[in-house]
Order: sequence, then structure tokens, then C-alpha cells
Amino acid sequence: MTDTIKTAVFGDGCFWCTEAVFSMLKGVLKVTPGYAGGTVAKPTYQQVCGGTTGHAEVTKIDYYPSVISYSDLLDVFFHVHDPTTLNRQGNDIGEQYRSIILYMDNEQKASAERFINELNSSAEFKRPIVTEIKPLNIFYEAEGYHQSYYESNSGQPYCQGIIAPKLGKFRKRYLKLFKSSEYHSS
Repeated sequence: MTDTIKTAVFGDGCFWCTEAVFSMLKGVLKVTPGYAGGTVAKPTYQQVCGGTTGHAEVTKIDYYPSVISYSDLLDVFFHVHDPTTLNRQGNDIGEQYRSIILYMDNEQKASAERFINELNSSAEFKRPIVTEIKPLNIFYEAEGYHQSYYESNSGQPYCQGIIAPKLGKFRKRYLKLFKSSEYHSS
């Protein structure tokens, strides 16, 4: 494919869940778990989980915009987590699990702001969206054992209890965006 590759960076709680979901989308080339949005250089998972780095668990999504739009990615992002809870997703509590969009350019920023305004106006969510929008300054790739986590550990209790149900919900809503009916890594 000779299409230009674009990048989106989202944080919506646990990056294992996010990686599993976005890896299933047509037009997504690669999904990389990592850390961004904070101030500590080269943070470790333990540091980020400690909540003192300012970083969030995020995923960097490399995609082909001719196959899947940034707007489609935003739609998936906002519907696979609760963007109305501050610094929390389910049992994951802390700034590192916040809802965040780290934009690459002004076009992404404007799209994210417009999308949030439309969601808030529609009252689709019972509470206002609290998703943070800020520029991506630097992305730190997570340690190797976090990469393709669901694909490598789908039998683990966390994967079965948290990620698998999220994927089931996602399949129902976004079937048209799927690579296939099976999970695929990029």
C-alpha cells in the first residue's frame, strides 16, 4: 500500500485493552502501547503505575487514512471506555488511566474538540466528557512484555474478565470496521 501512514495517540485506561481493540480495525497498521502526557523521561511501567510521572498509559496507532479515518478512530476511542470519569477506568484508578487524546497536529486537535462538543451536545453520555486534549510531546514505548499482550495472554483472568467482554461489545458496534471476525495483531 502506498498510502501515507498517519498516527493517533489515545489513552483510555489500560493499554492492553486499547491495543486489543484498535489492532482489530481495518486500516490499522500497528498499535504500540506506551506512555505519554507526563514529565518523567523514559518512564517504566512501575513508575507510571505509581502515579508520579504524569504519564498516562496510551497506545500509538499507525493507520492508513484512506482506509480508516481519524473520525472513525475517535468514534471507537470514545465508545470503548467511559470518557466521563476523571482519572479512572473501571477498577483502574489514577492519573495514569485518564482519558486523553494526544494530538499530532492542529487538524487532529480540532477534530477531537469537535467530536467532544458533538458528544456533549447529543447527551449520548449522561455526564460531560472529561477527556484531556493536549499535544504529543514525546511517546515512550512500553516494555516488551506489554506488546501484543492480549494476543499472547488471552487465557489470563484479566484478559478473560476485562478485555474479552470489551472486545465483544466492540464487535457488535463496529463490525464494519473489522479486519475479520478474529483477533489480529498488526
